[in-house]
Amino acid sequence: MIVKNEEQTLPQCLGSVQSVVDEMIVLDTGSSDRTPDVARKLGAEVYPFEWCHDFAKARNEALKYVRGDWVLVLDADEVLVSDIVPLLKQAIQHDRFLLVNLLRQEVGAAQSPYSQVSRLFRRHPNLCFSRPYHALVDDSVTHIMSQEPQWQIGYLPNVAILHQGYQRSAIAQKDKFAQAQTAMEGFYNCHPNDPYVCSKLGALYVETGSWQRGIELLEKGLKRSGLNAQILYELHYHLGIAYSKLQQIPKAIAHYQAAIGLSIYPLLKLGAYNNLGNLRQVTGDLNGAKMAYEIALQIDPKFAAGYYNLGMTLKAMGSLNEAIANYRQAIALNSNYAEAYQNLGVVLLKSGKLNDSLAAFKQAIALHEMQSSPEAERLRQGLEGMGFSL
Repeated sequence: MIVKNEEQTLPQCLGSVQSVVDEMIVLDTGSSDRTPDVARKLGAEVYPFEWCHDFAKARNEALKYVRGDWVLVLDADEVLVSDIVPLLKQAIQHDRFLLVNLLRQEVGAAQSPYSQVSRLFRRHPNLCFSRPYHALVDDSVTHIMSQEPQWQIGYLPNVAILHQGYQRSAIAQKDKFAQAQTAMEGFYNCHPNDPYVCSKLGALYVETGSWQRGIELLEKGLKRSGLNAQILYELHYHLGIAYSKLQQIPKAIAHYQAAIGLSIYPLLKLGAYNNLGNLRQVTGDLNGAKMAYEIALQIDPKFAAGYYNLGMTLKAMGSLNEAIANYRQAIALNSNYAEAYQNLGVVLLKSGKLNDSLAAFKQAIALHEMQSSPEAERLRQGLEGMGFSL
């Protein structure tokens, strides 16, 4: 691990691996809180490192202190899922695996809840991290495998890591974006034809509203030959988002369809299926939207947003009882789902279930208020205009 000012999150993170690993190496990059003390009390070895705005250098420094045969990399806002431990231990017994890719769940991410991360690898003298921001071992793994063809890459299909980073405050996220942009732009200036940095920097531009800049980089990445399926997926997926923002719906749909057609783990396609369903719904293709959401829910039956979106489609199709069932399923999976309560109230009202409807609206208003959303007051005024007082 490399850390800075993570005294709040370290106990949960290190606690998730304490009984699994043989050693815990924490590289502290200049904490001003109790991070080093907390890490030591949890059994970690802590080493200082002067931050140089290069994640790869920091991670490679941390690797120098590792003595074990295999390395698991976590960030402080991540935890290892206990159910994965038997599969993880089984994987590292494989004598040909150099790297084992893991599935990470992005807790709280609205767009794409799952990602694949190269975080479990054999300690090899030539294996190291590269890239200053999205530091990866993938480049060195590719080089090693070209020289030593006996090695293989393994995959664990179940979720191994839970990532809480999407629940940070908007200010912290904005600062994170600025740091990422500076680091990636510096790397891109030296490696303008690298498809991975085209994907990541292009996606960052799209996320921060520079859609045209993002599209140019993402399209440039698509023109490179020999792309692996995961990078191809990200290029198409973020182009889908960008063209959606620009209201170029046919182009957005084409990119989501291209993303869905790639040979990657189904869980990684969840965001593309969900966004494709949203576009189908907007364009009035309710059957197409329904199909996209149903496939998303087959892939992940615990995808609350999928049930909510399917409920919206079913409401538009006039299937009110089915819509109610899907809104309730979304709420069962996410009890703070204000929009689900609100739309449940609408459908219950249309179905003549007045008391249940008002209860759902009341809960929606309470949740909107908790989230400091102006929708709370709009909803209250709308109901009062209809003669209801909550």
